[in-house]
Amino acid sequence: MQPRFFLVILWLVFGAPALAEEPIGDAINDVPIFDAHIHYKEPAWAPFPVDRVIRLMNRNGVSMGLVSSTPDEGTIKLKEYAPNRIVTSLRPYHDGWGSSDWMDFPGMADYIDDRLARFNHAVLGEFHVRSLQERNEPIMRHTARRAVELNIPLHIHSDAPPIDAFFEFEPTAIIIWAHAGMTEPPQVVERMLAKYENLYVDTSYREFDILKGDGSIDPRWRKVIEKFPERIMVGSDTWVNGQWDQYDALIDINRQWLSQFPREIAEMIAYKNAEKLFGVSVTKDQIGTR
Repeated sequence: MQPRFFLVILWLVFGAPALAEEPIGDAINDVPIFDAHIHYKEPAWAPFPVDRVIRLMNRNGVSMGLVSSTPDEGTIKLKEYAPNRIVTSLRPYHDGWGSSDWMDFPGMADYIDDRLARFNHAVLGEFHVRSLQERNEPIMRHTARRAVELNIPLHIHSDAPPIDAFFEFEPTAIIIWAHAGMTEPPQVVERMLAKYENLYVDTSYREFDILKGDGSIDPRWRKVIEKFPERIMVGSDTWVNGQWDQYDALIDINRQWLSQFPREIAEMIAYKNAEKLFGVSVTKDQIGTR
């Protein structure tokens, strides 16, 4: 029996072509992207005004993005300019309190409550938890509790133990694990996703872990991606202006690794998971709009 004839028989018998699991390939370039890790920090405001940011998103087929900023005013600027394109997240860093000490700011709980009430943010984070310290437990518990009360996700930059702690504080929390644990090996990411059904990851800064130097997918990461495609999103992490300078390349490398997965998986990770998580519609029609 000729191979092509055999494929036709499979189509007729099973109602789907044998090539259904073929990689999406170049067709990934026509898929909208939801960038799940954008920052619009104060040093970017002058060289990358809001209209330039949206033009960069347009040029790269990025229909929407999750934005958090230092300070929060950057997020508000982008949202006011392009409300159709931005999902806002409250980053608690402000007035000199940042990634290493934000939990030590004495008025942080009030600051978080006030900003969430005033601006109706859809996510709380991205914030760093560099270590678990007893003195910081009250603000971590408060942060987790407020997110659960408002039914919004937390966006946490940490290794695995703080993720365990936040789920211990609030077992029903929804957490986006920034950078898929940043330096955690894929085996740990797989274990954590299996352990917590409300855990999502964004893969910003993991692009070159997923995509090997020879252009193939690291088999350990392929296992994670194929096992949990419904809880993975891509991101650029524009934490410094150099990332904005490289925005085209960052989105391109994400499309490169997504291109090696079937359409169903590629589309889930590119935008459909964000649609479900944030309750938005992500379409190519948004490109060129605000």
